[in-house]
Amino acid sequence: MDANPVKAIIFDLDNTLIDTNGAGRYAIQKTHALLKTTLALDDGTITNICEKFMQKLLHEKSEPTSGRSIDDIRMGHWDESIKESVDSCSTPTLAAQCYHLWKNSRLELLNLAPEISNLLKQLRRKYKLLLLTNGNAQTQREKVEAVGCEAFFDRIVVGGDYAEQKPYPSIFRLCFDLLQVEAQDCIMVGDSLDTDIQGGFMAKVRATVWINKSGDAVPVGAAKPDYIISTVLDLEDVLAKVN
Repeated sequence: MDANPVKAIIFDLDNTLIDTNGAGRYAIQKTHALLKTTLALDDGTITNICEKFMQKLLHEKSEPTSGRSIDDIRMGHWDESIKESVDSCSTPTLAAQCYHLWKNSRLELLNLAPEISNLLKQLRRKYKLLLLTNGNAQTQREKVEAVGCEAFFDRIVVGGDYAEQKPYPSIFRLCFDLLQVEAQDCIMVGDSLDTDIQGGFMAKVRATVWINKSGDAVPVGAAKPDYIISTVLDLEDVLAKVN
């Protein structure tokens, strides 16, 4: 390893520091209940509507936006999901209700657990910390605000504000410049092999740390992290090894 100590840590946000997947499941449950009460349909049909919405979220990046806001796009996802499952049952008002309930319920559940907050406070005494998150700029900034990330990081970079997001090296170079460090001064911590680990490798950071909560093996052909931990709370052990 490099003889020089690590100077900076770049963190992913979703499912690395906050449980976005868990908050999403909770939000879907709340919206499922609203739809069941409003439409008086069986659980299978309501579940199908919610699953269609989630699929539309997954494919959102590849869809044309036509200048629409992310709120309008996602209200459209709910409207289309209902119409595709139940003939003539959707109205703009119902789609808007579903979207705002889903969105607000998800944001309400997002938080930095106390032990993660304490970890970030401790790390910031020794290292520069930067939050680098992919996604729509409005959506990610709403999460950042809801969680109160500004208090824990020297810089926050939202990929949606730039032409290229993780794993492209350009956004990592921006991060290095903002922190006034070199790539080899940094480690990248995240849960995605495709964006966080591959991005860190392409940007030539000192080390990559994969948050692997499921314990799955690294898939064949995927970027191989330098370190694997099940929770970000184990990061200090990794830093001791890197340094």
